[in-house]
Amino acid sequence: MSQDDLTEVTLSSETVFDGKLLHVLRDNARLPSGNESMREFIVHPGAVIIIPVLPDGNLLLERQFRYPLKQVFIELPAGKIDPNEDILITGQRELLEETGYSADEWQYVAKQHPCIGYSNEVIHIYLARGLTAGQHRRDADEHLQLFDASLDDCLRMVRDGEITDGKTIIALFWAEKILQGTWPR
Repeated sequence: MSQDDLTEVTLSSETVFDGKLLHVLRDNARLPSGNESMREFIVHPGAVIIIPVLPDGNLLLERQFRYPLKQVFIELPAGKIDPNEDILITGQRELLEETGYSADEWQYVAKQHPCIGYSNEVIHIYLARGLTAGQHRRDADEHLQLFDASLDDCLRMVRDGEITDGKTIIALFWAEKILQGTWPR
């Protein structure tokens, strides 16, 4: 069986919800068997997450309240891709806006698809080094606290359930492999 044998073909599509950030589609699709099925999913503009490595080797993290779950989360800096924006520009913009830092070195790491069952979101991961502190440019409705931690402390926080944000966990596992030289990039 080839991968083509698994492909579903869109027969029709309707917008169920059209919001500022998210859009929901309901499609009718032809399955590989020839039958038809309904597929609902969220259309997302995509995002970039940054692994900022400070001069002392620690990583820069954020604490931020996330409304859907009504709690504060520990995360790496990240943000959505603006229309027609290059993903590197998104990463540079988001790092500066949220933290006030800029970086001399940007290394593309990987991409992840966090919600493949119900969203087309893609999150790109960058490692940023050569950080220089500056003034943040947060949006008026964006409130967060910055702090730094060693990679070992970050991984301990994942293990102990202090960091539960999926995109941050994946980026930290990539950081571990790259910074320890296990997966050279």
